[in-house]
Amino acid sequence: MKLKDPNALNFFEIRRVIVPPPHFEYIILPTRYNLANSLIKWIEQNAKGRFYVGKTISLSNDNHIESMTKIGFEEAKELSYFTLACPYLKYN
Repeated sequence: MKLKDPNALNFFEIRRVIVPPPHFEYIILPTRYNLANSLIKWIEQNAKGRFYVGKTISLSNDNHIESMTKIGFEEAKELSYFTLACPYLKYN
């Protein structure tokens, strides 16, 4: 957190939500080793709004159950920025 740009959500520790709210915009990614921690750090440094990062279960194309990482943002423009600019999404 930069001192010249304080964020009230960081100060009150309410920026990262624990339960995924229904009004957030989401993207679901395949789970890889230590991906969630890297994504959380990137989001905290580059986005300003509230976000959610957690695990979910999804059905694959060949009808197998897979563990996935669910990432959500309160504002849709932050999700768009995340999908375009996050370097961790480019290495699948």
